[in-house]
Amino acid sequence: MVSPTRQYGLERLEEFAPSAGRKYATSRNFDFGPDDRDNVSVLSPWIRHRLVTEKEIVASVLNEHSASSAEKYIQEVFWRTYWKGWLEMRPGVWVDFQDELKQARDKVADNSGLQKAIDEAESGRTGIDAFDFWAQELVETGYLHNHARMWFASIWIFTLKLPWVLGADFFLRHLLDGDPASNTMGWRWVAGIQTRGKTYLARPSNIEKFTDGRFRPTELASEAPPLEWQEPPSPAALEATPRPDELDDTPALLLIHGDDLNPESLLPDTLPIKAALAFQGVKEPLAWPFGDKAKEFVGQAVDDAAKRASSHYGVDTATQSELDADAVIRACQDAGAEAVITPYAPVGPNADALNLLGSALDDEGIALHRVRREWDSAAWPFAKKGFFPFKKKIPSLLEQAGLSD
Repeated sequence: MVSPTRQYGLERLEEFAPSAGRKYATSRNFDFGPDDRDNVSVLSPWIRHRLVTEKEIVASVLNEHSASSAEKYIQEVFWRTYWKGWLEMRPGVWVDFQDELKQARDKVADNSGLQKAIDEAESGRTGIDAFDFWAQELVETGYLHNHARMWFASIWIFTLKLPWVLGADFFLRHLLDGDPASNTMGWRWVAGIQTRGKTYLARPSNIEKFTDGRFRPTELASEAPPLEWQEPPSPAALEATPRPDELDDTPALLLIHGDDLNPESLLPDTLPIKAALAFQGVKEPLAWPFGDKAKEFVGQAVDDAAKRASSHYGVDTATQSELDADAVIRACQDAGAEAVITPYAPVGPNADALNLLGSALDDEGIALHRVRREWDSAAWPFAKKGFFPFKKKIPSLLEQAGLSD
């Protein structure tokens, strides 16, 4: 039974790792349907919320294969790291997406025809068999094969001619692994606004081949002209954060959030943690998780992390549905904590909420320490350009992480 827990993620990783080499490389692009996913790991929700870390994933795979034979799978892990680093150095792209999404929603509210088209697309009633199946699969399961995501986005943008930001929002509301970086950048890439002149066209023959004949949609767009190009901002310097071994012996509250649900693998056991507080989401207008199925997954995953934190650090861990600054301050006062320590949250709603929390804690004389994983600190600075220059750094990044052959 699928479970949003660290234990399940580790068991699935152990089961999949022997297939992560050449078998994965030759079959990964096939979408055989929701009942046949043996060709892919389906671990993305566990990685996205760091129930299982990227380092653990790659270590397990390299225990079964050489880096060369598992190259394709390792690259897929690093794609997520790359997108996070790219957006981390260009946070304005996320802000622009939110602004454009609000404008698109306002436009839909004033246009009944557009509203009908959006409703038909999201409910799988367009008459395009493959697209309609994927829309329903997404809502029902919270997951889509990566190739299906690309086809879906292409059809949404170039065949149905719907605003790309509304499609990206549809994914964010339903994907268990949806995150601001991978989702936003993926849709931008398909639309031709991430890499100049580069779009993705969904072709009937390609869909038929890689769905093993399940679908061959007709009347798809035959061209995919890029949407209006806007030069992305230059990469900014990454925020300086303390390393885990730089934290002092100040009594602290551990704050757990859905961007990193494995704090025991991040923070030293010697830290004077007096209590822990886990939150499942953030309030409006930040509003995350975005949809009911994602909320259920993240809620249960946070509960799992809270139990592990209580056991690991020997403290009580309270769980909140939403981050509340007053509750954090009270928890610090009750526990005698003079600082709050939390895993670093990359660009997105949790990071925005933690920025607001930091201001509130400052007023109370409580320090907020956001601790970034070495995996991210090592890799993100290389996400200044496209993925292919970044890819060249993967061998050295593996060596730095102690994961080379």
